[in-house]
Amino acid sequence: MIRLALALSLLAAPALAQQVQPCDAVSADSIAEPWEKNIASYAEGQVRVAVLDMVEPAGGALKLLVISPPRDEVGYRQCRVVQAGNGLGFYDLDFAKRQSGYDPARGLTLTLPAQHYLPEDPEGGWYTLSLTINQQTGDITVQGAP
Repeated sequence: MIRLALALSLLAAPALAQQVQPCDAVSADSIAEPWEKNIASYAEGQVRVAVLDMVEPAGGALKLLVISPPRDEVGYRQCRVVQAGNGLGFYDLDFAKRQSGYDPARGLTLTLPAQHYLPEDPEGGWYTLSLTINQQTGDITVQGAP
């Protein structure tokens, strides 16, 4: 019943842009298992990215956790969550196929296949999600549209 309601609400909603938000309601137990396959580090360990499994809603339970510079006055890195939009996560993320590149003018760019939920085609909805993490400014920009 919940999945049907989610499917109907997703059909009625316009396509949502990805969002980057603070990690206010995220805990370590949300990191998708197995951790060794769902966590990666870059920039000599300064940037860490992990797949989060929020369990519900079933059609958008996956999000990306990004911990990166700059550091605050105490030394903590910023923590952000990338989600599909409007509080929903992704239907699926192919973290194993992620690729990375670095441009000194822009920062670290990660790309990976992401999927949004399509009730009429559960195998469809794939697109390339791209996020750029600027360690100097703390800006995280996300591109890719379902």
